[in-house]
Amino acid sequence: MRVLLLTTDAYGGHGGIAIYNRDLAEALATLPQVDEVVIVQRTYGATQQPVPDKVRCLSHAAGNKLRFVRVAIACSLTRIDLLICGHVNLLPLAGLMRLRLRCPLVLLAYGIDVWTRPHPSTRAWLRQVSAVWTISNVTRERMNRWACLDESTFIVLPNAIRLDRYGLGPKSTELLTRYSLHGRKVILTLARLPSAERYKGVDEVIEALTVLRADDPTLTYLVAGDGSDRGRLEARARARKLAGHVVFAGFVDEREKADHFRLADVFAMPGRGEGFGFVFLEALACGVPAVGSAIDGSREALRDGALGELVDPRDPASVSDGIRRALRKPKGILPGLEYFGWAAFVARLRGALDLAFAQRIAS
Repeated sequence: MRVLLLTTDAYGGHGGIAIYNRDLAEALATLPQVDEVVIVQRTYGATQQPVPDKVRCLSHAAGNKLRFVRVAIACSLTRIDLLICGHVNLLPLAGLMRLRLRCPLVLLAYGIDVWTRPHPSTRAWLRQVSAVWTISNVTRERMNRWACLDESTFIVLPNAIRLDRYGLGPKSTELLTRYSLHGRKVILTLARLPSAERYKGVDEVIEALTVLRADDPTLTYLVAGDGSDRGRLEARARARKLAGHVVFAGFVDEREKADHFRLADVFAMPGRGEGFGFVFLEALACGVPAVGSAIDGSREALRDGALGELVDPRDPASVSDGIRRALRKPKGILPGLEYFGWAAFVARLRGALDLAFAQRIAS
């Protein structure tokens, strides 16, 4: 079987979608029935991740829309047994290609990308889709408010966490010095900070800190990640006289990510728009107690509260109380995290493949 994945981001990328796509490609490549996974991606970052055997990334397609389309169409002139559309905005192209390929077409649905109704021309191509692999039940429910697909079309395929790449460890002395955190109790958020996506919960944690510092004057909020909204958030911290207790780390290299999680006594991201929240799994895999939102996909990453504290980001008291509870918890790897382990992800993917082909035959 040859699989073609059209996507916005995979190898060279840093965000949750890029990680998910790389994991998907690698998991597909482990299956004996898969001969090759070909990836055509719209963007290609500077970071070089190793590409596993049986995966071929056509990086020359990135950076130019017309070139991306040309490379994708050229792939459709070869034998492809499964076409995966990695973003709803690519569905018109993927649907057109499927007409020629006559193979199953799977759409990946992550979060806010499908929470609102897309352009009618995009919706029309949903008729070509054999299955939707969605990262969470929240995303499935919100997408189907406008898509109105048969429930059997959806397969929930949450993120995988490579537990062997994380683990408990001491706080890095070098990072403690870099951010002046010696002797501090640390709350961490790791997230992108674009002005267009003010749903990560950073504002909410800054507000909670004004209350929580009365409990512990050493409490410091480390915001890891960068984006156009950083200046506004820095100003907000200064306005609340928290400048010395809110530290903006900027972009974090993948090689230092686990050590940044280990700096934290609590990982908090009480947002409103997470489709899932892979960073929760990363924090938990480093043994850090987590606080997430009860109103978005975070609650699924935290297994409805079994793996962390759930709070209502619309209620400041709920956020501060949840962080307070998490601060009282010891660090440790929680039982149940293996639900998101690599073996479980591969098993779910194998079942999703079987259902995608079954759906295509039935239709």
